[in-house]
Amino acid sequence: MSDLQCAVRVFVARHGEAEYETDVLADRGGSLTRLGREQAAALADILVGERIAHVYVSSMSRAVQTGEIVAARLGVAVTVREALCEFSVGSYAGQPVEPDPFAATYGHWLAGDLAARIDGGESGAEVVERVSAVLQEIADAHRGEAVLVVSHGGVMCTALPQLAGNLSAGHPAGRALANCAVVRLDADIDGWLARSWADEGLPSRAGHSHSGAT
Repeated sequence: MSDLQCAVRVFVARHGEAEYETDVLADRGGSLTRLGREQAAALADILVGERIAHVYVSSMSRAVQTGEIVAARLGVAVTVREALCEFSVGSYAGQPVEPDPFAATYGHWLAGDLAARIDGGESGAEVVERVSAVLQEIADAHRGEAVLVVSHGGVMCTALPQLAGNLSAGHPAGRALANCAVVRLDADIDGWLARSWADEGLPSRAGHSHSGAT
């Protein structure tokens, strides 16, 4: 990673609860429900003592709305980054949400098989590459600061364990991220470490490698 002169703290949060215009799969859409807005406000309250310098969000409306609520309460600006978006639904666009067409591929990703690809969409390796790259750019721009990143559950569970040196690829198995749940990452010259996964504290070293599921 880049030669960071100072450590950076990155809070990566899933967006708040959302409702959708349609019940079929699509790469866009989703507006926060009343509960989702309350969750975003509660997230701001949690972060108020962290001296957040900036908020970064995916371009999906549910993430933008979440980030804007938090940023308004914290008095900071918001920047949209496409690379933080959820993985594409690919050729499944327009199909029903259930049964979940991504379950098998996602299972491969959590087992460390990042070559697996969603039909018409991304491979796990491509998801990890884009998310890791944008998080590194954010870290490089905020040395010695703390920032909030608002993204999505699928890409968070796929990419963050690959980025953090103390997580296995399979760490998210059985640890689905609720709306506005936060993964806290620290980055310095030695690399990235996950300090917490939602409300779960984490050891400084992984108990096993990134190549298999827990």
